[in-house]
Amino acid sequence: MTKKELIDAMATKTGSTKADAERAVGALIEVISDVLKKGDSLSLIGFGTFEVRERPARTGRNPRTGEELKIAASKIPAFKAGATLKTAVNGK
Repeated sequence: MTKKELIDAMATKTGSTKADAERAVGALIEVISDVLKKGDSLSLIGFGTFEVRERPARTGRNPRTGEELKIAASKIPAFKAGATLKTAVNGK
């Protein structure tokens, strides 16, 4: 599903206009991004948790040359599904 398809589905499901649904989806993405930028997590009970995970520095290899290189530490966004979402996906 693309963002446009999500907006269409939200508009249909809520009975709102596509413009309203687009603003709502945009606001949700912005709020999640802002929370993660601060290093906090966002929990939606039953759905899941958006969080930031630390990836430590490590040594890698250039696949073309085999040369060893240093990969810097970084932070990555992650999503951990909640029990209700897992149950829904598994069809139970």
